[in-house]
Amino acid sequence: MDPADLDSPTHGAAAAAQSRLERARTEPRLSVALARSAADLADAQRLRFKVFAEELGARLSGANGLDADALDAYCDHLIVRDDASLRVVGTYRILPPHRARDAGRLYSDGEFDLTRLAHLRPALIEVGRSCVHRDYRSGAAILLLWAGLAQYMKSHGYRHLIGCASASLADGGMQAARLRDDLQCCMTDAEYRVFPRLPFPHGKIERAARCEMPPLIKGYLRLGARVCGEPAWDPDFNTADFLIWLSLDKLSPRYARHFDLLARQTQLQVQGSAP
Repeated sequence: MDPADLDSPTHGAAAAAQSRLERARTEPRLSVALARSAADLADAQRLRFKVFAEELGARLSGANGLDADALDAYCDHLIVRDDASLRVVGTYRILPPHRARDAGRLYSDGEFDLTRLAHLRPALIEVGRSCVHRDYRSGAAILLLWAGLAQYMKSHGYRHLIGCASASLADGGMQAARLRDDLQCCMTDAEYRVFPRLPFPHGKIERAARCEMPPLIKGYLRLGARVCGEPAWDPDFNTADFLIWLSLDKLSPRYARHFDLLARQTQLQVQGSAP
């Protein structure tokens, strides 16, 4: 499930989310937590390698079957485990502002000029490397990741979230080019625009007749997020990357209730992540 599944009348949203959460914990039984050890992190990196490199064909620099980069050490890592097998089946990494300062950059800084978002950084987290094992994509794992992310933001008072949401270029970019067109109605105002360092050359690509929006992007938009500009081209992952911005300060009351609902759906332990 993504937050789009919460797009129902408010009086029914809580019951619907609770029902899906119960399924998340029983079919099979899953749990979400922050990685607390090197072994937890390695499990998340192993899943990332399996999804991004083995399944999607990304060129990754990690060794020994792990997707690892320099920012991992600065991030908190949400992980979803199958309680029966104990294997990690979902993960999402989070870079909070004080750790971004220590690292000297955000991941998105490498793909976009973020100058117009600079004033948001003290209350902004960056998320990325989101993936779910192919056997667990019925919705339960992503629901728990979103619930953990919502609680993480609410617990620390973070107001803004950005992250790169990707569209595959496996078809030569036709779907991604169409998606770029479809997302024009979801753009931020000009003062919040970012600019790709390596633009996706959509102007040279024939559009697909139709495009199915990636679930992650759809989920962000249903929560009230906006796209911050033209997509970047990531040759290592062979994707067009859209910079997504979710601001709790700009959520409508309806979406704010949905986000609060997500935050209440789990008992994520977040101690130790604050500056």
